[in-house]
Amino acid sequence: MLAVIVLNAITLGLETSPVIVGAVGAELSVIDRTFLVVFVLDILLRLVAYGRGFWRDPWNVFDFVIVAIALLPTTGPFGVLRALRVLRVLRLISVVPSMRRVVAGLLGAIPGMASIAALLGLILYVAAVMATKLFGTVAPESFGNLGTTLFTLFQTMTGEGWPDIAAEVMEQVPLAWIFFVVYIMVSSFMVLNLFIAVVVSAMESEFRAEEAEHAAEEQIVNREILDEVRALRAELAELRDGRTSVR
Repeated sequence: MLAVIVLNAITLGLETSPVIVGAVGAELSVIDRTFLVVFVLDILLRLVAYGRGFWRDPWNVFDFVIVAIALLPTTGPFGVLRALRVLRVLRLISVVPSMRRVVAGLLGAIPGMASIAALLGLILYVAAVMATKLFGTVAPESFGNLGTTLFTLFQTMTGEGWPDIAAEVMEQVPLAWIFFVVYIMVSSFMVLNLFIAVVVSAMESEFRAEEAEHAAEEQIVNREILDEVRALRAELAELRDGRTSVR
């Protein structure tokens, strides 16, 4: 399935080239439909094999939804849905275990990321109100109103073009650099890095949980092996006792 998904991703990419579509468009369409048949058969076989247990695994549900979207009509008013076929490539996430761990870690980090996003929004709002009052008359095209200032500060937070914005303001307000330096240090160097910290922490927790699960499975297997060895020893001891009594 991994190979099929990768090959399907390549064919979908080739369909974006007008030259290739003009030369082998019909062949690509047949190949794409063949891949879709393989995906549908895979889902059907898993449904038969797992029964109701199929729906208990969120990754199975994810695969089902992706394949179901690919089965939607792509003609007439639904022609725009043809672009959704590329979602089949996302099945790589459910096929590759390392990708599943990364996605699970990201999902586990959502609560912490939401709190940090709220903190960042609060800082951005406070800074926007201050900047609008301080620089609104100096640079109205960048700080003329709250909405414009919010966009300007968001751009500044990403590090894109902020020296030009600061230089324009500092021509009229020389001490404006203090505001920009403090804002960038708080928003970019501190708050944004908290996102990375939360994601890394969530992924570490996910990896530890998986390692603990593997360790528990290994302990169960080891116990079963020890029980079998003890049973064999007991049988050998009984055989020896039987031979001794016969003699």
